[in-house]
Amino acid sequence: MMTEQIPTSLGEMIRAEIHRAGGLEFSRYMEHCLYHPQWGYYMQPRQRIGAQGDFFTSSSVHHLFGALIARQLFQMWQLLGEQPFTLVEQGAGEGHLALDILTALQQSAPACYARLCYQIIEISPDNRQRQAATLEPHADRVRWCCLEELEPFEGCFLSNELVDAFPVSLLEKKQGQLFQVYVVEKEGVLSEELRPATDEVKRHFQGLGVEPVEGNRAEVCLAVAPWMAQLAPRLRKGFMLTIDYGYPAAELYAPFRRDGTLMCYHRHQANDNPYQRIGEQDMTAHVDFTLLQQTGDRLGLRTLYFGEQYRFLIGLGFVEELMRLQAREPDEKRACALRMTLKNLIVPDGGMGETFKVLIQGKNVDAPALICARSIRDLPMPELI
Repeated sequence: MMTEQIPTSLGEMIRAEIHRAGGLEFSRYMEHCLYHPQWGYYMQPRQRIGAQGDFFTSSSVHHLFGALIARQLFQMWQLLGEQPFTLVEQGAGEGHLALDILTALQQSAPACYARLCYQIIEISPDNRQRQAATLEPHADRVRWCCLEELEPFEGCFLSNELVDAFPVSLLEKKQGQLFQVYVVEKEGVLSEELRPATDEVKRHFQGLGVEPVEGNRAEVCLAVAPWMAQLAPRLRKGFMLTIDYGYPAAELYAPFRRDGTLMCYHRHQANDNPYQRIGEQDMTAHVDFTLLQQTGDRLGLRTLYFGEQYRFLIGLGFVEELMRLQAREPDEKRACALRMTLKNLIVPDGGMGETFKVLIQGKNVDAPALICARSIRDLPMPELI
């Protein structure tokens, strides 16, 4: 009697599943690469964020990013009647954004901080350990759980660069038909095979009202709808704040975007080959913000704000804070370095400020005037120093 060989690596495990199933739909392959409990990129102990990792996030650029978000959260707390406020963050990385938000609220809004519970949804044991160490100064405010354990709450659900890491299906349109990418093995090498798109994918694009044009490759994230369907009932009253890079559907599937947006990152080097460094590199795709809004509408989450990150941050007082931080820095070289660092958060021409978008959805909160939505012309002019 022959016994099945036990895989000793993610690559072996994936190849074994390919042979059993006759090929893996790409989203299944991507899910293994990122989230396999033993070998997935986000599950293994490793430095992912910062100079020693594979990528930067807005929260790793400067603490001002979190401090400005804290201003918007403070207003949300006020809008909900200054009652106990649960802030849920999913995919908190190493906890830097949570630390900056909590520190800012503790210093500038102590009444809000005293009524705050910061709930982190995190599936990675490595990240939980890193978050606990980072957030030790606020240990009495922070709790951890998985999404299934999250109790109904009033407050805000926050995610920063979460949805871009959801597994996606890869599609191509040929001869007027949509095809999905399946991962197969040929002559010992992982390769791709196109198969007719499923009815689920076809229905998705029919509901979206746009689809890839002939000859183009694109991604679709079918995981968004079930994720939001789990989350929406748990938010009794409050807000959903999503920060990520992406576009509305019409731009995401525009004819000029011929190769889609899937990218891989390893040691700050980008590449478009998801079949190398299996489990050792990050994989992302740009977010379809139309999908988030349409799905939210069906679940009682009304769109209150959608715009580029630079508009969001400027509305929250970015310019005033930059001038205040500069004024406190006597060394001109360090002041210049500060300006250059913070510029990364708002530069519009292809940088974080424009590619990153902010979506705020509300449930049972009417249509409040959010401070982040202030137009630039309505902002007070900062005093010159």
